Amino acid sequence: MGCSAFIEYPNVRGQGIVEQISTFMIVGFVAQMIDGTLGMAYGVSATTFLLALGISPSVASASVHASEVVTTGISGLSHHSFGNVDRYLVRRLIIPGVIGAVFGVYILTSIPGETIKPFVSAYLLVMGLFILMKALRRVAQSRVVTHLVPLGLVGGFFDAIGGGGWGPVVVSTLLSRGNHVRFTIGSVNFAEFFVALAASLTFVLTIGLSYWQAIVGLAIGGAVAAPTAAYACKKVPTRGLMALVGIMLVVLSVRTLYQVLK
Repeated sequence: MGCSAFIEYPNVRGQGIVEQISTFMIVGFVAQMIDGTLGMAYGVSATTFLLALGISPSVASASVHASEVVTTGISGLSHHSFGNVDRYLVRRLIIPGVIGAVFGVYILTSIPGETIKPFVSAYLLVMGLFILMKALRRVAQSRVVTHLVPLGLVGGFFDAIGGGGWGPVVVSTLLSRGNHVRFTIGSVNFAEFFVALAASLTFVLTIGLSYWQAIVGLAIGGAVAAPTAAYACKKVPTRGLMALVGIMLVVLSVRTLYQVLK
């Protein structure tokens, strides 16, 4: 399908447009604080929230990626300014990440939303459990930079399919190999801008962009949080936050699966 115009978002529990945008701003702010600090969970958190409202997977992913163009751009620059970026990691992840994201968008938009929704929710549930597992592990730090191309391809693909997954897949894999936490998170956040931009442009060319309230609210909330989150990446212990992210994703994904499958 061609690019469609923005359409009005259905009322969230009777809220007006201003209240809807405010709600999404809060979601975007919290999601970006988590993502900028941990290097993961903006997409999966925001997408899980949108799916819980009954939005189709393709529209939810398109909305989240459109907002991420703003939030990841600011987050990446913030991480760079705080010295959290490993340029070698960025260069090796960007191109495969973009290719994987574009392919994932085409797969997602070619399948009816109600058909794929339980699979996307199940994927997000797995991501939540995966994050919880990572929160409970201690790994000795080193610098492992092998197999970055296939990692970028897989991360970009699942990011588009699930509306998030770049961080959980790429950051978790790099950290499990023992890479430095701060440089891993900063580099993956920096590269994510290009992945989000590629996915968003592909969504525009296939299904267009809808639900402008969600896009605007998520983008504003995420933009406000991005610099603070990048700074917090250097200061805040991450294991407790990772556990909270995992629990939140598990609860929301189980709720969505229950609604779809009951």
